[in-house]
Formats: sequence, C-alpha cells, structure tokens
Amino acid sequence: MVRSTPERKAIRSLVWLLVIIIALIAANGASVLFNNGQWTPKLALDLEGGTQITLSPQLSSGETVTPEQLERAVAIIRQRVDASGVSEAEITTQGNENIVVSIPGEPDEATRERIQSSAKLEFRPVLIADLPSASSVGEDDGTDPSTDPSASPSADPSASPSAEPSVDPSAAPAPSASPTDASDLAWITPELQEQFDAFDCATLAQVGANVAPVDEPLITCEQDGSIKYILGPVEVAGERIGDARAGLISSQTGVTTNEWGVFIEFDADGTAQFRAVTERLITLTGVQNQFAIVLDGAVISAPRTLSAITDGRPQISGNFTEESALTLADQLKFGALPIGFEIQSSENISATLGVSQLQSGIIAGIIGLILVGLYSFLQYRALGGVVLASLVVSAIITYLIITYLSNQQGFRLSLAGVAGLVISIGVIADSFIVYFERIRDELRDGRRVDGAVEAGWKRAWRTILISDMINFIAAIVLFILAVGNVRGFAFTLGITTIVDIIVVALFTHPMMQLLARTQFFGGGHPLSGLDPKALGAVYRGRAQFRAPVGVTSTKVASSSREAQRRQTIAERKAAEAAGEGKDER
Repeated sequence: MVRSTPERKAIRSLVWLLVIIIALIAANGASVLFNNGQWTPKLALDLEGGTQITLSPQLSSGETVTPEQLERAVAIIRQRVDASGVSEAEITTQGNENIVVSIPGEPDEATRERIQSSAKLEFRPVLIADLPSASSVGEDDGTDPSTDPSASPSADPSASPSAEPSVDPSAAPAPSASPTDASDLAWITPELQEQFDAFDCATLAQVGANVAPVDEPLITCEQDGSIKYILGPVEVAGERIGDARAGLISSQTGVTTNEWGVFIEFDADGTAQFRAVTERLITLTGVQNQFAIVLDGAVISAPRTLSAITDGRPQISGNFTEESALTLADQLKFGALPIGFEIQSSENISATLGVSQLQSGIIAGIIGLILVGLYSFLQYRALGGVVLASLVVSAIITYLIITYLSNQQGFRLSLAGVAGLVISIGVIADSFIVYFERIRDELRDGRRVDGAVEAGWKRAWRTILISDMINFIAAIVLFILAVGNVRGFAFTLGITTIVDIIVVALFTHPMMQLLARTQFFGGGHPLSGLDPKALGAVYRGRAQFRAPVGVTSTKVASSSREAQRRQTIAERKAAEAAGEGKDER
C-alpha cells in the first residue's frame, strides 16, 4: 500500500527524532568510555557539597586592600572559574580582605592555579642576566624572528654559557645621574648589585616579587630558576592586554609546529607603549636588547628584540603544554588580579540542601506529571496518551543533553535547575494544548480529522514557536543578568524550551498525522477526543450555523453560543448589518 505524503513526512520526522536520541546516547557513551564521564548528571554545591578555598591577599608592608580591589578580584576569579568549565561555583568575600571560593566536587590543580594565580603580567627591560637568553620575539605573523638578518647583535644561542658572559657587574655605572629610561644601567646601584649577587632563586616565592613596585628595578629569576635577572621598571602593564589566546606556533614557512604559545593583543595604549619599547630595544646590544615577560614576579620568557612590534600582537613562547597555555591565556584574557592571593585554607564542605531535597524535587516533578496527565485524559480523552508520550520523549532528550553537558562542559545540576525542569512540564504541556485546540477548531469548522490535523498544525505552529521564543529569550536574559543558582534555573528552562520545539515538531505532530488515519481517531470515536458530534455545532462563517444531526436542542444552543463567542469583529458587524436589513424590509 502506497503511503500518503503526510504519512511519509511523519515517518521521516520520527526517524530524525530517533537519530537525535541515538546520537545523544552515543555521545554520552563516548564520554563515559574515554573522558571519565558518567550516565547521571553531576550535582551542584547545594546538592553534593564540594571544596571551599579561602584566599588571603599578599601585601607588602603598609598596604591594605580596598573594597574596589576586592570587588574586582571577585569578578575576575568568577570569570576564571567559569572559563575552566566549573559550573555552579560560589565566590564571596570574607571580612575586608579574604575571598572564599566554593566549588562543587574536588577541583583539579589547573582550576586551583586559575583561582590562586594573580596573573599579574608585566613587561620589563633586562638590565643584567646570569646567562644570555636563546629565545626571540617578533611580530605575530608566523615568522621565525631568530632568522631575521636585520636582528641586532646578541648572544649566539648555540654557544656555551661560558662563551658569552653576562654583563660584567663591575661595568655597571654608578648612579651619578638619574636614569633616562627603563633600560638605563644607572638603575643598578651598588646596593642593588649586592642584593643581586646574594639573591637565591629558590627563595623567589618568599620575597614577594609579585608585589614589587612597578616604578623600581626588580631582582627575579626564570620560573625554573635557571637564570637570574635585574629588570628595569615596568614599561607595559598586563592591564593593557585586550585579548589573549592559546595556540600552536607557526614556523618561518607557515607550517604549524607542535610548540604551544600564547598570542596577545594589546589595546590602543598598550600597542603604542609596546611599539615604543621595542623601537628602543632594537638599538641596544647584549642582554639589554632583551625584554622580560614577568608573570606574578617570575620571568616566563626573556626574548631578544629583532624588530619593532608595531601592531601590538606579540606572542609568548616557552615550555608550554596545551593545558598551561590555555590556563595562562584565560588568566590574561580576563585580566590580572589587582593584588596577589595565596590559598589560606582548603577544606571539604557538605551539601547545603542534600540528596533529600533533590528527591523532593523529583517527587514534585512526578506529581506535576501525573496532574498534567489526569487533566489531559479528562479534557482530551485518548489524546492524553499523546501528551504523556510527548512528555516522556522530552524528558529523555533533556536528561541526555544535561548529562552530556555535565560530562563535557562541567555543568552541574542544582536545586534551582531541578525547579526549572519541573516548571518545564507546564511549558511543554502548553504547546500540546494549543495544538489540540486548533485541531478542535478545525473540526468545528467542518473539516475531517486528517484535514483538521494539518490545518490546525499550520495555525498552531506559529503560536507555539512565538511562545517558546519568548520563554527562551527570557531564559537568556535571566542567565546573563543573574548569578549563582538562579543561572542554573535559567539554563535548564532554556534547554527544555528548545527541546519542546524539537518534540512538538518531530514527535507530537507526526504522531497526530499517523493517528488521524486510524479508525479510532480518524473516525471520531467518542473516546478519541476528536468526536465532531461531541464538539458541537459546525461553524460555517457569516453568522450562519448548521446543527449537526442527532444533537439535542440544548447542545445546539450551547454550540451556537460558543460559535458566536468565536466570531471576529468583522463577522459580528456583518451579522448586525444583515439583521438591520431584515428589519427595514
């Protein structure tokens, strides 16, 4: 038997829905097998508990934390935690100095580093170094500046350390005059030289290099302690960074290498400052041709300056892994903390609401589902089965999506998120009510069941789509403006709104297309919910009514009143004009 066009469309839609469900199951299965995922969503802080990290500021003598600094630090840490994929975290202040970060579950070392690191990036010129640096820097154009023939003289990277001695401390001039720029060796006083000679890189973390004054020289070391430096004052601050991203560095020929780096874009002021620095450094020789990229008081790179960087897009290279490059890029992108912090304490915390509240939320959802089902069967008879089946399909898709986001994006389900899922039952049921009422309107207008299904869908789809789009926009606005658990509510509400559109289009309407061609529904059985006789008089337009055969006078009168109520203004005026014409005759 050849299937009709609506039947073929219905089957095709159901196949696509099945493909979506299978794809979600496969994606979750891959997460479980290869990414340590699980088949249940991860729970948020209020339902599972987690880790509470208390951060205390690192201040030099006489410094205090201002409320503005604390507020900015909280905002930056919140952005960093969100960027790391951790959801439903809570960041608050404690007293006038400390910051408390509460994270669901057990955070990994990368997340701890994102939270704690101040990411205070500075660009300082090199005055003295124990060993010459072999790295180089140039424009972020994919070229290898170490091969640039116009590079200014510097140490041969292939030479042994003893072949190219560092700047002779005895050659450093006494500060008979004030330094003229940040590269002036007049910054090196005898006292500073003595401190440099006695400095031990093993004590770098204890000397407070990350809170050193920006307008004075700095004694510091490479992160691995291999090279010791005296650096000039800060010439470009990390606040001038507009954007930062991690990626693989390209060679001179444009071929992507396996070396990870961080690509920086300065704002307008930073671009001008960096151009001025590099234009000066290319005229200098030896280690003074280098500038140091200082992160939290330690040098992560001290490249040579081979050309002036005029576009404000340098790149940082070094011994980066993919994870460390991404972490640094996130830290720089979201800004440096106004002050340094260290972890004062880290402890496990119990769930504030617990599993019992989660069970209560699930029970509330089941009760809501039962009530919707009872109403659907009372109002729409056997069509209530379509409502329940659609709700079950929606629940399956929503569960798979939330589980996948939990495994891949760090989403965690909070009690507010559960509330969003419960409320979505009513949102989804609204779509079915709109659709079924449109079908009934078409039946009242004299259409057959199969024709009423198609005509009702065309009228109902626009209404459903507009309603869901309004809900989705509201969820987006709430997610952007809210913080904490309220964002979880908005997130789940937005997901279920999208799922509603998918299920109505790919399941509910196709099922009605198929059911309309069965004897039970298509024939208008009294228990089908699509019985034309039970729906009353057939509305014919222009205030003309025809009473269906076999219907009592009471039912006819009731249906007539219903039809009059459904008249448009134009139809009502036409009926009144026709009545006045009869009176005049």
